[in-house]
Amino acid sequence: MTGGLKIRKMARNHSRRLLRSLEIMPGAISWSIIGFFVLLAVWRPVYCAVMIIVFDFYWIIRTIYLTTLLLLANRRLAKQRRRAWLRSCQKIPGWEQLRHLIIFPVYKEGLDILRPSLEALRQTHYPQDKMVVVLAFEGRHQPSAETARVLEREYKDAFGSLLVTFHPDNLPGEKRIKGANATWAAKRSREYFEARGIAQERVIVSCFDADTCVDREYFGCLTYHFLTVERPHQASYQPVPVYNNNIWYAPAFARIIETSASFCQMIESMRLEKFVTFSSHSMSFKTLVDIGYWPVDMISDDSVVYWKAFLHFNGDYRVVPLYTTVSMDAAYSSNFFKTIWVQYRQKRRWAWGVENFPFLVRGLAKNRQIPLPVKMRRSFQLLESHVTWAIWAFVIGIIGPLPVFLGGRFFAQSAIGYNLPRITGLLFNFTMYASIVWIVLSWTILPPRPRDVPWVKNLAMAAEWVIVPAVILLLGSTPALDAQTRLMLGRYMEFSATEKSRKVV
Repeated sequence: MTGGLKIRKMARNHSRRLLRSLEIMPGAISWSIIGFFVLLAVWRPVYCAVMIIVFDFYWIIRTIYLTTLLLLANRRLAKQRRRAWLRSCQKIPGWEQLRHLIIFPVYKEGLDILRPSLEALRQTHYPQDKMVVVLAFEGRHQPSAETARVLEREYKDAFGSLLVTFHPDNLPGEKRIKGANATWAAKRSREYFEARGIAQERVIVSCFDADTCVDREYFGCLTYHFLTVERPHQASYQPVPVYNNNIWYAPAFARIIETSASFCQMIESMRLEKFVTFSSHSMSFKTLVDIGYWPVDMISDDSVVYWKAFLHFNGDYRVVPLYTTVSMDAAYSSNFFKTIWVQYRQKRRWAWGVENFPFLVRGLAKNRQIPLPVKMRRSFQLLESHVTWAIWAFVIGIIGPLPVFLGGRFFAQSAIGYNLPRITGLLFNFTMYASIVWIVLSWTILPPRPRDVPWVKNLAMAAEWVIVPAVILLLGSTPALDAQTRLMLGRYMEFSATEKSRKVV
């Protein structure tokens, strides 16, 4: 073996070892923290109780902070959703030269899911002749051919162009994931624009889940921000996701989780340095081409594409929040237990975004242009957010009571033993009080009640927030810890599409 081959082999082995070390790190930290608390509860219950009390007070402060951000974000959303964005765009010279590329990656979704998404585009307050809509089907799903024919016939004249693509199966280097399908569609779209002499700089691409129904002002809002922000090609544009398509028919368990997910995204929109693209988002088509499109071998394509752009622009890339909504389906199934499983799988897939951490750290290690403080800060922020997600519900709901049960008579008679359950109870009571704010705000993002839904559902949808503690224990940290454990053990997840259901249950 020549010296050059040996060097390359050593470099590959080093790269693989580094990758595995980074994949192990989040899960190892999360399990170490949980294990440390459990052992401390057994051997030193007083010390454990003190740390849990400190953690509880920290979480109360954090809850106040996040609820304040939610109130501010809701205020912005309420104000900006009423704005006539197209009118604002028309005051900017050259706005009409922009084109919007809208890609819907589709797997098994049928006409009941896709028709409302296309109809929402047709109802937007924006010139539809400036839209190029791509229905990106998977070639391996045979019924999609008939679905494509029906939609082409119904919507062929509704937009500037309606393209249909079929992503071939088993392409080299690809996995069966949404990003691979979206990338195939984007490459076909690039050919479309080049054949017509339309510059990539004049195209804004939006990648939407198949069930995404945009607000009527979405494209006006997006266009205005693209034309007015500094360095528009060095930004992604993130709307507020809501799960309103079937929210009135979803069971209480699913409604609470999906509404909370929307609120979390609203909170993140107020923390710009930590803000990362999620689910349906938009960006410059030129930037998408320059960074090599969405990843074709990673499940969390919607967030990895942000980090690819962040590394490409040497850290000078950001997410611009759009205070307008895109509505998707709440995930649920035919009964309570199946709904729990559907929700669990969806949240575990979201938590698989922990794969971004090794991707980012390896990219930062190769980039000499990004300052070291920025590298350390962004790496820590990403790691901390996933570790916190994986441990907080366990520490509060399960580990918190352990010193009382394991501390014995001496601990129970001590001041710490007396105060621990009361402080933990204070935290849960405070969480319930904060839930009152969330209940009120949840009504501001709800669609009108359908006629076939009785009015008493209004009362039920307010009362169901009492199940928040149960939701926290079931789905607060478990999916994240599951995802991190799988990554730590090298048991890599396969992409699984969320079950779509619009049936009354």
